[in-house]
Amino acid sequence: MADRALEEAERKRRSLKPLRRVFPYMARYKGMIAGALVSLVIAAVTTLTLPLAVRRMIDHGFSDVNGAFINTYFSMLVVLAALLAIASAGRYYFVITLGERIVSDLRHDVFAHLTRLSPAFFDSTQSGEIVSRLTADTTMIKSAVGATASVALRNVILAFGAIVMMVITSPKLSGLVIAAIPLIIIPLVAFGRSVRRRSRAAQDRLANATAYASESIISVRTLQAFTNEKLATRRFAKSVEDAFDAARASVMARAILTAFAIFMIFSSVVAVLWFGSRDVLSGAMTPGTLGQFLLYAVFAAGALGALSEVWGELSQASGAAERLMEILAEEPAIAAPKNPMPLPQPPVGSVVFDKVHFNYPSRPAAPALKGLSFAITPGETVAIVGPSGAGKSTVFSLLLRYYDPVSGNITIDGVDLRQADPLDLRSHIAIVPQDTTIFATTVRENIGFGRPGASAAEIENAARSALAHDFILALDHGYDTQVGERGVTLSGGQRQRIAIARAILRDAPILLLDEATSALDAESEMLVQKALDHLMEGRTTLVIAHRLATVLKADRILVMENGRIVEEGTHQTLVKQNGLYAGLAKLQFEAGSDAFKGAAE
Repeated sequence: MADRALEEAERKRRSLKPLRRVFPYMARYKGMIAGALVSLVIAAVTTLTLPLAVRRMIDHGFSDVNGAFINTYFSMLVVLAALLAIASAGRYYFVITLGERIVSDLRHDVFAHLTRLSPAFFDSTQSGEIVSRLTADTTMIKSAVGATASVALRNVILAFGAIVMMVITSPKLSGLVIAAIPLIIIPLVAFGRSVRRRSRAAQDRLANATAYASESIISVRTLQAFTNEKLATRRFAKSVEDAFDAARASVMARAILTAFAIFMIFSSVVAVLWFGSRDVLSGAMTPGTLGQFLLYAVFAAGALGALSEVWGELSQASGAAERLMEILAEEPAIAAPKNPMPLPQPPVGSVVFDKVHFNYPSRPAAPALKGLSFAITPGETVAIVGPSGAGKSTVFSLLLRYYDPVSGNITIDGVDLRQADPLDLRSHIAIVPQDTTIFATTVRENIGFGRPGASAAEIENAARSALAHDFILALDHGYDTQVGERGVTLSGGQRQRIAIARAILRDAPILLLDEATSALDAESEMLVQKALDHLMEGRTTLVIAHRLATVLKADRILVMENGRIVEEGTHQTLVKQNGLYAGLAKLQFEAGSDAFKGAAE
């Protein structure tokens, strides 16, 4: 089975078939394709008329009595040159514009598809790898669909037309040329396979280097804090060198392919010229006819030689198309059913876990939840606590339907999440995560991300409720201040309050708070907690917290360990049970008390 899979993968790498998946994108722009083809045909036909003029010049034009004849022919050549120039300009405009348009559509579709893929896909795929496919690979396809395809079509038309005119001009000499074609084409195909294989390897190595660079740039502060600049540079240099080695192997294969093609093609032209010269000497052919045939042979040879280079570029584009189509072929693990069940309107906010078992796809042998069951009533605030790895964050991932349980059921307002449309489901949930996501745009747009289309007044009201309005106005441009990548120009508390404003603006019946104050100083924590208190009013709220001080106001506390609920109750009742929660509380509150005493002394 494994051998067959490897053979199938190898067969795909040797084929240009992945480029066929680009054809539907081309079919959207029939007008551009028609304009490009008309321009190509006019340019090729104009080029093919030149040898006819040369033959007439040689056979009839070189005499004193034919001066007017020469003037007429040179005037016609100027007209042909103008026609060729206009056709070439039209060809360039249509094919380059077509390439840009198709790649824009392709990038849009790939990105849109990526946004619909389940988190399981991103668990095993580096973001830098994806970005490489969206940029470098689509650029190769743009080149193939645009300039390379244009050159290929032009040379195919030119080669075909030149061969036809060669046959018309001299069937005997044409037979010699045609007999040599298989000797040229067969090795080209064999070399082409090697080029495609090496091109795909080069693209994969470049993607690895891009992925590492992306990761390092995002984490540059940590990199510098641990003084690992040289380590990162060495690792990136190695990745770049690997990419260079793979690219050099691909270029070498293409160079050999081109050298072989040019040698074989022009050697055949020399052989034909030798045979033709003997016919001229014997009177079987006029010098003009031989010149005409030779020009057609050069045209055909040049076109075929150019096609050998184009073949290598198309092979690279095929590898790039294959990598993009792998993404488009990826099916979301979580998708809406054919007939999704709508959640009740107006929403209620009840949540039920019933004997839920789950393990992450990347860790099938390590269960994250083991028969988890609990119910939350509308408007109730429930805290989930426990040691790291207990399964707290997994509860949130399942509620948002990033994954489906292996067994058991999860319902919101009585609807099984597997029967609901994920978009409908998530519109009922607002989340304030521990690792707040702030986009490299304005404060206004970051808050507005909670509900696209919200008015400026609604955004500002949400900011006021999150206690963020005052610090936002103090920024250089207020709500229109650019906050940098991941909100780097804001403090942790400011980022958190923007995230809370975003959740307030969403106005969802169910609220998920994931360690929302864990990384804040005392003052920021107090402000964020006030904003959270306002946000939680009238909503079903689930709170994950390691810092037990943040869950004292919860109506109920679920204590998790090893994917199960081991204790349940209020803070007071759980402390009295002297179990896991009591131990966690004792450790935290005593440590906090000691720290406070030490600071006081």
